Amino acid sequence: MNILDGKEVSAKIKEDIKVEAAAFTAAAGRKPHLVAILVGNDGGSETYVASKMRNCELVGFESTNIRYDVEVSEAELIAKIQEINKDPNIDGLIVQLPLPAHIDPDKVTEAIDHRKDVDGFHPINLGRMQRNLPCFIPATPYGIMLMLAHYGIDTAGKHAVVVGRSNIVGSPMSILLARNSNPGNCTVTLTHSRTKDLKTEVLRGDIVVAAIGKKNFVTADMVKEGAIVIDVGINRENSTETKSGFKLYGDVDFDNVAPKASWITPVPGGVGLMTIVGLLKNTLEAAKGTIYAKG
Repeated sequence: MNILDGKEVSAKIKEDIKVEAAAFTAAAGRKPHLVAILVGNDGGSETYVASKMRNCELVGFESTNIRYDVEVSEAELIAKIQEINKDPNIDGLIVQLPLPAHIDPDKVTEAIDHRKDVDGFHPINLGRMQRNLPCFIPATPYGIMLMLAHYGIDTAGKHAVVVGRSNIVGSPMSILLARNSNPGNCTVTLTHSRTKDLKTEVLRGDIVVAAIGKKNFVTADMVKEGAIVIDVGINRENSTETKSGFKLYGDVDFDNVAPKASWITPVPGGVGLMTIVGLLKNTLEAAKGTIYAKG
């Protein structure tokens, strides 16, 4: 069993981003700039946004965190997004999910200029990804593909099983793994909560991507010997064992699955760190105008 170490890979890629960001800053006279909007006081969201801001600073980006109370209206939030869309000195914009129930996340996502949509959730980016055109790829699937590339894992001809069909991870992951690219060229099965005999489907996977949002959902009897297992889950539970007061668990029962796997990602220290890298790379590309020409 080998560990797909998000800490090691993300550190290497962030060093590369830092060099490119310095060159951009020298040429443009400003740093790449990411804005994150956070609504309410969700503990997980606050942790994620703080990590994104900290990583921006580490690689030489400017970052701005705009906070709103949970009562903010949808109209006010969308007005702020439209203001940011027009600002030529802001390259990337993310609105941290989840949003309060009275705000439609689809309306918010579609309000973001697709050229600044560094989370890769806008329908234009998702559509262009499906057609294998230049676009911002959703940050988590992008990070996973970067990890597979870093370790030189041969995916061509492998059977990949994705567990979970969200628009943020599962669906884009299935598209990327099936594309005629490296990594890629997999035969992909996209499974979900309504899949009949899910265990049998997952057992067929040479590559298993678990993104269903349930602690230890993928168990050892669902994974064949030698499989590559990628755990996207980050499930928080209160704990007296940690300084933070909570413990993170993946969607994979790591202790029992790891001995059967040829490669596996840990939680924490795996895909979560690669998601940040995907976001940083998208923001740098947005600043440089290499995906969409700067207008």
